[in-house]
Amino acid sequence: MSAPLGILLRAAGHEPAHYALVLATGAAAVGREVVLFATNAGCRLLLRDTPLLADPREALLRERGVAGIGTLLEAAGELGLRRIACEAGLRAEDIEAGTLAPGVEVAGVVTFLAAVGGGQIVSL
Repeated sequence: MSAPLGILLRAAGHEPAHYALVLATGAAAVGREVVLFATNAGCRLLLRDTPLLADPREALLRERGVAGIGTLLEAAGELGLRRIACEAGLRAEDIEAGTLAPGVEVAGVVTFLAAVGGGQIVSL
């Protein structure tokens, strides 16, 4: 069994969020345990109604046959990806935990690090 992959999403934009999901779903699809940890502005990806779905890049990706954030979020759910919103990051961005998508945990960096253990961490 391969080591877990931790993905730390700090940025708010479409591109880092999209690629965080590309990495996460790709790794999960090949059998790796994946933990997606979003903090600060990156927490917006984990909102129930993420504004990233309204980004014009979503339509552009669809036109070009590339899975967008919406498709990748569905895949993440089907693949059982663990998604954690940073408690301090939520407070820093004034985001209420009740606005997060179903299944998103609220925890701190220690929980993220413990979940990844000796695995790899990628930061976007």
